[in-house]
Amino acid sequence: MELVRNIRNPDFLDVEGVGSVVRAINSPSEEKQDSSSLKLDSDVAEEYTQLKPYAGMPKEVLLLYSSQARYRIPREIMFWLTVACTLALVALTITVIALSPRCLCWWQVSPVYQIYPRSFRDSDGDGVGDIKGIQEQLDHFEYLNIKSVWISPFYRSPMKDFGYDVEDFLAIDPLFGTMKDFEELLAEMHNKGLKLIMDFIPNHTSDQHRWFNLSRMRDPHYEDYYVWTDCNETGPRPNNWVTVFGNSSWTYDEVRGQCYLHQFLKEQPDLNLRNPQVRQEMIDIIHFWLGKGVDGFRMDSVKFILEAAHLRDEPQVDPNKSPESVTSEWDLHHDYTTSQLGLHDLLRDWRAEMDIYSREPGKYRFMVTQSYDYHEVDKTMMYYGTSLVKESDFPFNFYLMDLPQNTSGLWVQHLVHLWMANMPKGQWPNWLVGNHDKPRIASIAGQNYIRVINMLLLTLPGTPTTYYGEEIGMENINVTDSQIQDPAGKFNASASRDPQRSPMQWSGNMNGDFNNKTNVTWLPVHPDYKSVNVEVQKKDEGSVLAQYRFLNTLRQSELPLHRGWFCYIHADANVFSYLRELDGLDQAFLMVLNFGKESAITDLSSFPELPDQLKVLMSTNHVNNGKVLQKSHILTEAGEGLVIQYSTHTRFNPNHTKQCYVSEKACYVGAMDILYKC
Repeated sequence: MELVRNIRNPDFLDVEGVGSVVRAINSPSEEKQDSSSLKLDSDVAEEYTQLKPYAGMPKEVLLLYSSQARYRIPREIMFWLTVACTLALVALTITVIALSPRCLCWWQVSPVYQIYPRSFRDSDGDGVGDIKGIQEQLDHFEYLNIKSVWISPFYRSPMKDFGYDVEDFLAIDPLFGTMKDFEELLAEMHNKGLKLIMDFIPNHTSDQHRWFNLSRMRDPHYEDYYVWTDCNETGPRPNNWVTVFGNSSWTYDEVRGQCYLHQFLKEQPDLNLRNPQVRQEMIDIIHFWLGKGVDGFRMDSVKFILEAAHLRDEPQVDPNKSPESVTSEWDLHHDYTTSQLGLHDLLRDWRAEMDIYSREPGKYRFMVTQSYDYHEVDKTMMYYGTSLVKESDFPFNFYLMDLPQNTSGLWVQHLVHLWMANMPKGQWPNWLVGNHDKPRIASIAGQNYIRVINMLLLTLPGTPTTYYGEEIGMENINVTDSQIQDPAGKFNASASRDPQRSPMQWSGNMNGDFNNKTNVTWLPVHPDYKSVNVEVQKKDEGSVLAQYRFLNTLRQSELPLHRGWFCYIHADANVFSYLRELDGLDQAFLMVLNFGKESAITDLSSFPELPDQLKVLMSTNHVNNGKVLQKSHILTEAGEGLVIQYSTHTRFNPNHTKQCYVSEKACYVGAMDILYKC
C-alpha cells in the first residue's frame, strides 16, 4: 500500500509489468478505501516524468528496474568476465608453480664456513677460543655474505682428540662455555639469518663416557654398547686391524677382561651400532640438538661406523710383508672395517629423523657426510642416496685437496671432473680445499695461488666450504716439539695437525686480536698476523678478503653462477677454463684460471659462442679489472684468475652436451623476470 501511495509518477504505472505489480499489491480490502486517497494530483504528477531509478527507491521498485535488459545484460557480462579472469589467474598461478624450478635451499645458496672453536676467538682470556668468542664475531659472516656456519665439536670431552672423543653428547665442554652460551649463540645467529651446523660423531665415544664405564662393568643394559671380543693382556690381538693413527685397533681392558675395538685413539672406543639400543641413543642425541634449533649435522667418519661381525683379518696391500710389521692403515685393504653392509640404512634412518624437523617452511635440516674414499669415488657417491631414498644432501668432496700435487690446468680439470663425472644425475656438488686435519692450501700450494683457488671454489657449481682463515690467505705455523698440542702429533711429530689450527688473525693488535685480554694462546699466532688479518684486508680492495667477498656476492646475485650450466671449455698445462650460463639469459660468465708456474696465452677463437671481445669483470691481479681482451689472446700470469662477463644470444651447452652439467635445468624469461623448467 505504501508503494502505491508514494508513487507520484503516473507514467510509472504504464511501465511494462508495473501495473500488474500495483494491482497485486492492492488487495481487495484496500480497494474499498476512499478512492480519493488513490488519486494522483495532476499538478504534482507532471513534476515526476522521469523513469530512471532514484535514490531511496524501495526494494520492489529496484527489482523491477534491475530485471530490465539494459541493466541485466551488462551485469551478467561483468559477472562472467570476473569468473573467466579468476579462472585464468588460478590457471596461470598453477602453471607458474608447476613450471617453476625448485627454489635453492639455504645450504645451496651460501658457502659453508668451518669454525675450529679453539682457534676462532677467545672471549675470556684463557688462550682458547670459545662460544662467546664466536658470537662476538658474527658480523664477520654478514660482511662476507655467508649464511651457513659449521662449528667443529664442542661437546664435553677429555680432549684426547680435541673434542672428537665425546664424554657427554648432551653437554657443552666448560672450556668452550655453557649450554646457555650455546643457546644465546644459536638465537643470535638465527636473528642474523645465519644457520648453525654442528658435528655429530656416531662412531665412537670417549673412554670416559658413562656408557663405556657401564659396559666395561658388564651392566646388562650397556654390556653390548661397544665392540668387545675375547683376548688376553699379553697374547696376540684378535686380528690384524689397525687404527687411523697406526698400530692395533684393539686394546685390552683389565676391568672387563676383554679387548675393545677403536679405529682411532685407544681413548676412543667404537660403539656397537649393530645394537638397536645404541641406534636409539644416536637418534635421541639427534632429537636433542634439533630440538635446540640446530640447523644441520656434519656426520663424522661415517664409513667406520660398522665393522664386519666375523672379525677376520683384513688382506694386506703387500701380501709378502711380514704380518708383524703391519702397523699403518695403508698396509691393509679395509674390506671389513669400512663401508659395511647396513651403513647406508643407518644414515637413511637418521635422515628420516631430521626430516621430521624439516616440515616447517624455512626450517630445513641439512645433513652432510664425511667419508674420504680416495680412488674409490663410487663409494663416496653412495652417500647421496638414491632416487627413491634420500641420504645426505651431499658427501664432502675432498679431491681438490690434492690440487697442489700437480700445478697445471689439466690436473685441476681432472679433479673437478672426477666428482662431476661420478656424481648421480641431478645431485648438488660441493668443494673444499682445506680443513682442520689437512695443511692450509696457502702453504702447500703457495700464497700466489690462494686467490685463484678461492675463485675456483666460488665459481664452480655447487656449495663451497671455507676453512676459517682461507678468506684472508692464512698459512700454517711452525710448531716446535715442545709446542705440540695435537695427540696425533705427540705420537708422530710429522703427523701433527697443529700447524693448520693456529688462532684466527683479526687485526694487527696483540695476538692478532684472537685474545686481547691476556698474552696467552693455546697455539702460537702466525708471525705475519700484522699484515695478514681481517682489519687490514678490509681496507685493501685488492686483498684476498676483498676478492673473496666480491666473488661470494657475485655468486649469490648472478643466476648463471649459482644455478646455471657449467661447461668445460679449455685446459692445458697452465690454464683451466670453463663457463657458466643460463638458457634464456643473455649474460654469461667465462673463468680463465692459471694454475701453472708461468704466464700463458689462451686462444678461444674456435668457439663461435663467445664474442670476439671480452671484458674482465674481475682479476685476481686487480690492476687488470675492466680490461678488454681478444678471445684469441687471453693473457694470464701464474696464479692469476679472470672472471669475464659477456653477452651472447648463442648458448654453448646445446652443442657441447658432454662438456656441460647442470643440477636442475632452468630457463629464464626476461620479459617476466622468472625461471621455468625447460
